[in-house]
Amino acid sequence: MIDKMSAQQRVILATVLAVLFFVFYSYYFSPQQQANGVNATAGVEKLQTNEAPQITTNIAASEAPISSVNIDEIIAKVEAKDFEIYIDKLGRIAKYFLNGDDFKDENGERIQLIDASFLPFPLEIRFIDRALNEEAFKNSYTADRKEIILGSEPEVLTLTQELNGVTLTKKITFTQDRGYNVEISLTNPKSYVISTGFRPNVLADGYTFHGAIIKKSEGSIETIEDGDIKKIMKFSNASFAAASDRYYTTLLADFDEKLNIVVSPAKDENPNIFIEGRENLKLTGYIGPKSKANIHAVDTRLDDVIEYGFFTWISKPLFSFLYFIHSKVGNWGWSIVIITIIIRLILYPLTYRGMVSMNKLKELAPKVKELQVKYKDDKQKLNIHVMDLYKKHGANPMGGCLPILIQIPIFFAIYKMLFNTIELKNAEWILWVQDLAEKDPYYILPIAMGLTMFLQQKMTPTTFTDPMQEKIMKFLPLIFTFFFLWFPAGLTLYWFINNLFSIFQQMYVNRHFKRLKEQEKEKAKQ
Repeated sequence: MIDKMSAQQRVILATVLAVLFFVFYSYYFSPQQQANGVNATAGVEKLQTNEAPQITTNIAASEAPISSVNIDEIIAKVEAKDFEIYIDKLGRIAKYFLNGDDFKDENGERIQLIDASFLPFPLEIRFIDRALNEEAFKNSYTADRKEIILGSEPEVLTLTQELNGVTLTKKITFTQDRGYNVEISLTNPKSYVISTGFRPNVLADGYTFHGAIIKKSEGSIETIEDGDIKKIMKFSNASFAAASDRYYTTLLADFDEKLNIVVSPAKDENPNIFIEGRENLKLTGYIGPKSKANIHAVDTRLDDVIEYGFFTWISKPLFSFLYFIHSKVGNWGWSIVIITIIIRLILYPLTYRGMVSMNKLKELAPKVKELQVKYKDDKQKLNIHVMDLYKKHGANPMGGCLPILIQIPIFFAIYKMLFNTIELKNAEWILWVQDLAEKDPYYILPIAMGLTMFLQQKMTPTTFTDPMQEKIMKFLPLIFTFFFLWFPAGLTLYWFINNLFSIFQQMYVNRHFKRLKEQEKEKAKQ
């Protein structure tokens, strides 16, 4: 059947299959991560040992165990309007809660980004010297303050650990924007590494990135997904290192002095990030949502932690434009509507020519069929006569495909952008749509999307010569509707508006083409 399809039909079919595979397969069958609150003990033994990855050699193993953190092991607490932090006796951020109605789990509980389900913790220090490292995991830190209530001004917490021949001091400055600065000093220089912490332990869903993000010395971004790291990886003069999931991140950065970073594999091949220590190490840290406003409040150069995969080069400027529209409109749903229309207007000249070409091809389809019958035993002559026919009538067999090909990367970029944008979480549009990051609770948008897709298909000229091909294409709106029932409402809204615009555009082209044909008939009569 495929060998009988025209080049245009093959491109359309390939496009549809690409969309189906990329979106639907990845959304429903990509590996799922552990949910928040589940103690993932299987396969994390290596995570739970106090290993100090060496920058120049291999990992120096230590058998000192890390137990789960109990409330009596907490030595300091930091409270703010938007978050709550607990520091444990080893000077680490052992618990991190997000406050606010926008950050609740499915049980209505506030989201906990850091807990003992996954280790290491943020700000955990491991010494290269085995004996010193073992001692460090046995001796408790002391805190100069037991509790901090953050107001508008930064607050400083000083942690001190006394070891054999060395005193380690962590001076942490907390601010309301979820960012912090940490200064580490030792009275006697020793080689050590400090951890960003394992990625936030929140439910991982669908085709989203979970793992490590490193901004390398030349400015490019290296991503290492959970389950993908087989051996130790080293990076020199990096700007930041982040452990991230779909919506949240924990990171450490130094844009001035730069960082030497080693990423080591856990037993389940998840990446653990460690930064090489130095005398009087000063780092900028952040734990929280990967929203543009929050990230920029800490440092605008951390923008690259909001990562969209292969299509970042399109998704990132698109999101910046969407963000700008939202700053003027104030509603993320209407912002999606506006950016969809703007994109379609930009592509209008190209899609217009494609639609006109489709109309011409439909008109010529009977003549092409006659040629297929006449030259059924000579494909070379058939191709020559068909191309002559197209040339005579100014029809381009690929004219209807080019707009589709142009829109493929744009669609995937918008898909990644809307799917990974935390700003859409709990963002309402109108009436029944109260969360653009979740599915439409009443399935109104996906059904409307399916109906508009069906209507668009009915209005679009086709050149199918095989009835089976035509039947398969007719089922596509039903298939898309089925899958979009569970898609985020923001993404479904984009596709729905896109279909509406296509319908109006096709109506205009069809009427325009009809007028041209009538004018041609009038000229022929004269």
